[in-house]
Amino acid sequence: MRNFPIVTLPLQTKARNQMLEITDHVQRLVVQNEIQSGIAIVCVPHTTAAITINENADPDVKHDMLEKLATLIPKQENYYRHGEGNSDSHVKTSLVGNSVTVVIENGKLVLGTWQGIQFCEFDGPRQRKYLVKLVSFDRPPVD
Repeated sequence: MRNFPIVTLPLQTKARNQMLEITDHVQRLVVQNEIQSGIAIVCVPHTTAAITINENADPDVKHDMLEKLATLIPKQENYYRHGEGNSDSHVKTSLVGNSVTVVIENGKLVLGTWQGIQFCEFDGPRQRKYLVKLVSFDRPPVD
């Protein structure tokens, strides 16, 4: 097993609530590091952004997910106490989650036909980052 250093990737969001596909960026790291078999862990070090795996082909799915979250978790509630005015963003992040783990096999992320890794912004627009930790189960080269 080989561990690789954590890679930090910057990301600029353009809206308060937004989902951005990052699958290609993670796959590129897998190829660059020549991993055939392993795992990729993708996480967000922010309290108002998240990571999920979902539809990557039809943009209506992202729209529908963001609208449902907005309906379930409105921006304003009379019981919110957090002074920054982004309590809804914190709740959304906790529900969606801050990391995903994806299996790597034959040099590719193992995802379903329509699946992609999505960065979820809930308090933008902001300059953000996400982290990728790669672990390879490939045998190291023999000297």
